Amino acid sequence: MKQIIVKLGKTLVENVPTPVLEPKTILVKVHYSCISQGTELSTVTNSGKTKTEKIFTIIKEKPKAIQKAIDIFKNKGISGLYNTVSSVAKIDDSPHPVGYSISGVIKEVGSEIEEFQIGDRVACAGAGIANHAEYVVVPKNLAIKVPRNLDLKNASTVTLGGIAMQGIRRGDFKIGEIVTVIGLGLLGQLTVQILSASGCRVIAIDIDEHRCKVAEKYGAEKVYNSAEYKKIENEIIRYSDGYGVDGVIFTAATENPEIISNAFKMCKKKGRVILVGIAGDKIKRNDLYKKELDYLISTSYGPGRYDDNYEIKGIDYPYAYVRWTENRNMAEYLRLLSNGKVKIGDLIERIYPISEGDKAYEELKNIPDKPIAALFEYPENNDVKHTKIELRPLLKLDKKVVNVAIIGAGGFAKSVHLPNLSKLNNLYNIYAICDINSLNAKETAGKFGASVATTDYNEILKDSNVDMVMICTRHNLHADYSIKALKAGKAVFCEKPMAIGQNELDKLIETIKDTNLPYMVGFNRRFSPHAKKIKDNISSRTNPILISYRMNAGYIPSDSWVHEDGGRIVGEGCHIIDLFKYFIESEIISMSADKINPKTKAFSSTDNITLNLKYKDGSIANLIYTSLGNTKYPKEHLEIYCDNTIYKMEDYLSLKIYNEKYREESLKHQDKGHLRELVEFHESLINRDMLLPISIDDMIETTKLTFLI
Repeated sequence: MKQIIVKLGKTLVENVPTPVLEPKTILVKVHYSCISQGTELSTVTNSGKTKTEKIFTIIKEKPKAIQKAIDIFKNKGISGLYNTVSSVAKIDDSPHPVGYSISGVIKEVGSEIEEFQIGDRVACAGAGIANHAEYVVVPKNLAIKVPRNLDLKNASTVTLGGIAMQGIRRGDFKIGEIVTVIGLGLLGQLTVQILSASGCRVIAIDIDEHRCKVAEKYGAEKVYNSAEYKKIENEIIRYSDGYGVDGVIFTAATENPEIISNAFKMCKKKGRVILVGIAGDKIKRNDLYKKELDYLISTSYGPGRYDDNYEIKGIDYPYAYVRWTENRNMAEYLRLLSNGKVKIGDLIERIYPISEGDKAYEELKNIPDKPIAALFEYPENNDVKHTKIELRPLLKLDKKVVNVAIIGAGGFAKSVHLPNLSKLNNLYNIYAICDINSLNAKETAGKFGASVATTDYNEILKDSNVDMVMICTRHNLHADYSIKALKAGKAVFCEKPMAIGQNELDKLIETIKDTNLPYMVGFNRRFSPHAKKIKDNISSRTNPILISYRMNAGYIPSDSWVHEDGGRIVGEGCHIIDLFKYFIESEIISMSADKINPKTKAFSSTDNITLNLKYKDGSIANLIYTSLGNTKYPKEHLEIYCDNTIYKMEDYLSLKIYNEKYREESLKHQDKGHLRELVEFHESLINRDMLLPISIDDMIETTKLTFLI
């Protein structure tokens, strides 16, 4: 399918795989999508800067970040610094989808959706969801049925209507109150009309004379050109009988502090200013203080925005307590359009075919008189969906080279596993990338030289060229995807955890035994150089060993998916339990675990635990796993006491051995064994008689123990 993307300062029309339906979503064939000229054109401009330029700009603007950058460089090298700063600052040179407001017709309905049917006409919202693309997958709370008498062209502005509606609700404006709207793009024009329909008296301001006339035509009592703000301020004071306006809705986009200052000055005492657009961060205290003004922010479409429980999981807010959610705001906007209270037809001044997306942005960027509203139109006769695209022919490979399909091209896969697979191109060939995000699937496949990009896991399962799947999805999918891959005859490398519950673990164990195919979990710590060095030294030990391990895991908010999908002990603590098994090589005979009892809800008891394990050979292992610490302190620390020798390892960088001859070994960069685990797994893939790098029994024991903890 065609999708518009922004990359390195340019807009491109790309052919990407069609997205795949999920249980709580609908698949919509797009008919129209609305262009957000301000946001999208600025996205194009910003993407023209290189990633390095953006990183050094941030470090320059924030001197305190320099020392932290130096610390990261010491531990992880220049590539680690580059990746860390990019991640924290959300800097990325990869292409970005654009668009957030569409209308179309439902082609498929998820198994858990009851509100919609195939054939329903809908309007949908959501940045990164309601993209400029021929097909989109949308969760139910971001979709609204379009009234029968409403044209899909007009309905495609639904997101802008929701934003305008929320801005007005934030001001709580009453019938007869005087409200100024500053900025008369599409958002401002809709705000003018909705205010007028609500019985408010509207003053409209913009520097564009054409937009002022349109606002006057559709309900503004007074319009002013913003070129003369001082004159406007005086006239508004006179027009409001000397009091000033009851409020201002700021829908412009400017960094000029004088514009927002004028908005405050034209208000009456106790008035309110609602920021819907962009006004910079330079606010004069006296502008608000003397009149005791309220300065309010309006967050996009309304309650529910940026809440994954609402937007992604479809959990609605109770109607009695949250009357106007983002979905209900947008539905009300469509109702106003359908009954003629709000008129949008004349405001749509440009319609471009999706095939000319690149030309459209170039025109919008350069023409002096930008249209109030512009749309993309999509061909109605294109009902062909392709969830798989081929980027290049499959190379003829040595029989020892394993074709790998990556399932889930998230940050970890792209920063760790894919670069390592590329380094090991004599052992592995990155054949396919499968990701739920169409653009990410294609971009990652192109970057790492894969032959295939797809959004559909079933395409991977039925592809005879795939020898092995590497599962890097969220934890809740690991067991199910592993089972399906094994049954399809594929070897499996699954990132930890193996499973997040006993029932799915039991099914996976049964499948592993039935298929007898190579299967491995990414318990990488045992493959690190320092861990191997310790193992070599203690392999001939006489006595039991005592291990103390501390993981300063870092704080993760309680609403993160990590806590839902098995929790942090199942998802990360498993690494250390496996490492204990690697060192001790004995059966566990007893286990005790304790957790903290937090006084507040800021911290969780489930990721603040101490674990004590006793082994049959007499060894003892202790783990402290905590989110109470600080990132300035090293994350992982290991001490092993064995036969008058102490082994001390810090963050997989340094290893100190204390005995008669003190030794210290340091690595230039942190090595947790990710590369080596792939090398050793490859050997068992090629030679099926060879034992797996980690036995199935060890992986099962570790996983079961995390459930018990």
